[in-house]
Amino acid sequence: MRILTEIPDEDIQKLDAIAAKSKRSRAAAIREAVKLYLVQNGDDRSWIDRGYGLWADREDIGDSVEYQRAMRADRRPYEDI
Repeated sequence: MRILTEIPDEDIQKLDAIAAKSKRSRAAAIREAVKLYLVQNGDDRSWIDRGYGLWADREDIGDSVEYQRAMRADRRPYEDI
């Protein structure tokens, strides 16, 4: 489907630069931007199910709670603030 829309000249210049950098047309960059907008603002949360437990079996990461405690150990207690 074709659409007609007004986009400020400075946005078109930025869009053209991004499209040229990735060796795509302006139209391809706009299509990708629309698709990204729809994904970010849609109700599809299937990505959560697909990513759940993805790093569960990794042994090189360590315990995240232990990491957080170590990072926060040098901070002042909230009572002192």
